[in-house]
Amino acid sequence: MNAKHLILAAALLCCALAVPGAAEEQQVNAKVTMQAAPAPSPEQTELAKLTAENQLADQRLKKKLQQVNSDKEELRAQYELDIQKQKAKTAELEAELARTASENKLADEKRKGEIARLETEYQKLASQNKLSAEQARALTSAQGDELSKLTLENKLAEEKNKKLMADLALQIAKLKAVNDLGAEQQRSDLLADSKEKNGIDLELKRLDLVERKLKIEKMALDSRLNRINSDLDLRMKKAEWKKESNTEPVYNANPFSNGKLVISDRRIALNGPIYTGVADNITERIHYFNNISSQPIFIVIDVCPGGSVMEGYRIVKAMQASKAPIYVVVKSFAASMAAVITTLADKSYVYPNSIILHHQMSTGFRGNMTQLKEQLEMSREWERRLHVPVSKKMGISPDEFRKKMYEKNSDGDWEEFGDKAVEYKWATSTVDEIDETGFVKNPDEKDAGRPMGRFSFNAGLEEKTDEKGERFVSLPRLTPFDFYFIYNPNGYYR
Repeated sequence: MNAKHLILAAALLCCALAVPGAAEEQQVNAKVTMQAAPAPSPEQTELAKLTAENQLADQRLKKKLQQVNSDKEELRAQYELDIQKQKAKTAELEAELARTASENKLADEKRKGEIARLETEYQKLASQNKLSAEQARALTSAQGDELSKLTLENKLAEEKNKKLMADLALQIAKLKAVNDLGAEQQRSDLLADSKEKNGIDLELKRLDLVERKLKIEKMALDSRLNRINSDLDLRMKKAEWKKESNTEPVYNANPFSNGKLVISDRRIALNGPIYTGVADNITERIHYFNNISSQPIFIVIDVCPGGSVMEGYRIVKAMQASKAPIYVVVKSFAASMAAVITTLADKSYVYPNSIILHHQMSTGFRGNMTQLKEQLEMSREWERRLHVPVSKKMGISPDEFRKKMYEKNSDGDWEEFGDKAVEYKWATSTVDEIDETGFVKNPDEKDAGRPMGRFSFNAGLEEKTDEKGERFVSLPRLTPFDFYFIYNPNGYYR
């Protein structure tokens, strides 16, 4: 798929996300286009992946915007609820005003009724007074004084009534003024509420504008951050890619051909002295690899001076019981117990300049004569069990094997280069080239590690310096009936 096809596929995917009704047809068209195009390169595949990730980021942003809109709608609903409450409060105030006006109107009606009653009473009194005056004038003129008196009393009553009417009018005016003041206060409250409402509306519009600006800024920042993260992810993936060879180990049923040996990651390192724990390290890996497949297993020796006969014998027996063939590879030096392991392997391969060394087992005995004799017999039995198979493979007797050790070296340390060791059948063949296909990670990386068993079991060993300034390593104490079968000419291992 070229860049043009990739862009077209991304566009179709975006359209499918934007228009749900046409998504299936666009996906079919995109698939047809992608099937017709050639296979994508890793960069194009990475770009498509990044495009999909950006689209997912857009979807997440849309969800966030939907959440913000939902919060906004909730605030708007709360605002509407507050407005309804304010309206209800205003309605209550208006109802109170109407009730007060009704009460004032009723009071006015009552006062009018009282005035009408008083006027009626006045008319009645006036009529009575007039009738009395007529009667007085008809009966006797002597009653004129009484009539004048009554007239004065009537005028006095009239004045009292006028005063009472004036007081009632003043009270009515006061009540009207109070009612007008209440109405004005209610109108003032309504105006204040309206002003507050307008202020709230203005503040909401300002907040909405600020929110929109923040959304735009956030979208710009998110877009920039996505580009930066995409660049960082791409760089990290490229760096991870460079940390490995990105190749698979090679598994050959016949790994040796034309002087070249191909070693897979089914390799076990045997380096340093063999002591308690090394056999566990080696045999557990042999069992593990056997439980995976029957492809060849490689025990690779860089430098091994030998060591415990019990540990070494366990390694030999595990090699012999293995369903998968086990090939021992010596790159530099294999002596003593390591030489026995190399010789007794199904097949063993050595560099021409590597060194294989066979010698007699040596040890230091302690105890009384009987104990020394027992230990000597035990060491002879171990020699028989180890050297007889080696001498048999060489085609000579154990005594001839021992004799040749001292013919080659006065100390009995019979050492030969790899190409010569092949002639004595200590090894199967020499190799000119070894291809370690199991090393697929950059060895400079801290967490790269090595193929299983790259370093042999070395727990507990520490190099020290004695009082003479000579360096040495203290070997752990042997288990009962065990002996160290190790090449140690300078006493480095103690």
